[in-house]
Amino acid sequence: MKNYLSLIVCLLTLTATAQDNRSALIPMPNNINEVKGKPFNIDAKKTTIYISHKELLFAATTLQQSLKERMQVNIPISELTPRGTSTIRLQMEPEMTGKEHYSIWVDGKGVTIRGANCAAIYYGVMTMDQLFLGDGCSTEQKKITPIAIDDTPRFAYRALMLDPARNFLSVEDIKFYIDQMAHYKYNVLQLHLTDDQGWRIEIKKHPKLTGKKFYTQQQLKELIGYAAERHVEIVPEIDIPGHTVAILAAYPELGCTHTDTIEMVVGKSVEFMLCANNKKVYSVLKDIIDEVALIFPSKYIHLGGDEAAVEKNWTKCSRCRALMAQMGYTKTSQLMIPFFAKMIDFVRKDNKQPILWCELDNIYPPANDYLFPYPKDVTLVSWRGGLTPTCLEITAQHGNNIIMAPGEYAYLDYPQLEGDLPEFNNWGMPVTTLEKCYQLDPAYSKAESEQTHIQGIMGTLWGEAIKDINRLMYMTYPRALALAEAGWTQMQNRNFESFKERLYPNLMNLIKQGVSVRVPFEIVNREK
Repeated sequence: MKNYLSLIVCLLTLTATAQDNRSALIPMPNNINEVKGKPFNIDAKKTTIYISHKELLFAATTLQQSLKERMQVNIPISELTPRGTSTIRLQMEPEMTGKEHYSIWVDGKGVTIRGANCAAIYYGVMTMDQLFLGDGCSTEQKKITPIAIDDTPRFAYRALMLDPARNFLSVEDIKFYIDQMAHYKYNVLQLHLTDDQGWRIEIKKHPKLTGKKFYTQQQLKELIGYAAERHVEIVPEIDIPGHTVAILAAYPELGCTHTDTIEMVVGKSVEFMLCANNKKVYSVLKDIIDEVALIFPSKYIHLGGDEAAVEKNWTKCSRCRALMAQMGYTKTSQLMIPFFAKMIDFVRKDNKQPILWCELDNIYPPANDYLFPYPKDVTLVSWRGGLTPTCLEITAQHGNNIIMAPGEYAYLDYPQLEGDLPEFNNWGMPVTTLEKCYQLDPAYSKAESEQTHIQGIMGTLWGEAIKDINRLMYMTYPRALALAEAGWTQMQNRNFESFKERLYPNLMNLIKQGVSVRVPFEIVNREK
């Protein structure tokens, strides 16, 4: 009777969408080959998960949970030398080229996942889970179809960005977000922790910075550890010298001379900046950067540097004008040079590397150069719509690395269709559809020799119109699946028609996990 019911389930599944062991793979692996022969049978009495190193226990436990969820079997984990044929092996092989390079071999005798390190093997486990998900009939019968996968990512940096500065997110919500992004091989979470609307990180030397909702340093360390288990690096962003009302509300003496009598209201006041010629500004920021560097093990600290209203602030400030005269500057924006020279020096002394948003000499095309000279060790993030091709060329000329987050492809706070959410705090956002996200080629068709400074991609979720985790997930999925493929999969292995089919089992699985996905009804061809 059970076998009969299983057959009915398989037939119903097949009528809904094509089912095979590739039908749920996102991002699509870069090398897949069929293996002839019988499937591997999972037998709770015979099968074990063998790990070659203790460090692989988390990956093995994750695979164990996947088998329990997909096949309803409890498979033990063993560090002993495997015996017999009914074994799943997780094997660390450091000689494999590439930090995230993994391979999967499935035949009638067993499953072997190899990787250069723990992260690589973890990604192999993520792919295995998608094989189970996509090959529904075999999974229902506790079988794994033979397959060979040899996979390594196109780009090393694959990020999503959250903005709890605008609308606070709990630690548990961020953990839930990490769970989903790790499944699709994202390996960086950028946290935009400060802005005009809030300062969300505890700084022990300057406790007045935080309001009612913030993360203690202990909470952040807990979050960092949780992410690290899933091979996600958390990069902190402290946005300066603009987007700083939250600092100025707590310490108004850090502002420019013309703002001395202006009340700074967190969440309401905007376009005020830290003074560029105030010794206390640099003293406070050094304390902040030092504490941030101690909390976050990431090699990066993001310092913002975007949308600085220099004409409304530094041009009117007597101290800033005096510094301009002293330095012989003719443009107010040149004050960014000494400001960030100090900031970047603080970061370097803490053995970190700086990231900044890439600002050019015009906010619309055409642009010709940087707003101010960035040192070569600064990694820049291209974000302004339409300017990414220019950023690519200029960063290559100046020797800066670049992360691709072009607004027209990667801004996930933008509506997904005309008239779709967000229905509040919408300042006239353009539409970024699922297909538009998928169309992103992070290299913009550049020759391989011209791509070497491209670190990867980032999908950004600015939080003005994202009030809670459900709205956050709705704006993220399914578009983050498209960006995941843009970051991982080589262009020759990408195809939007294939991606649309592979979406269906993943959307159902995300819903099952409690993710409030947006149903992409527009991808269905309704013509008869």
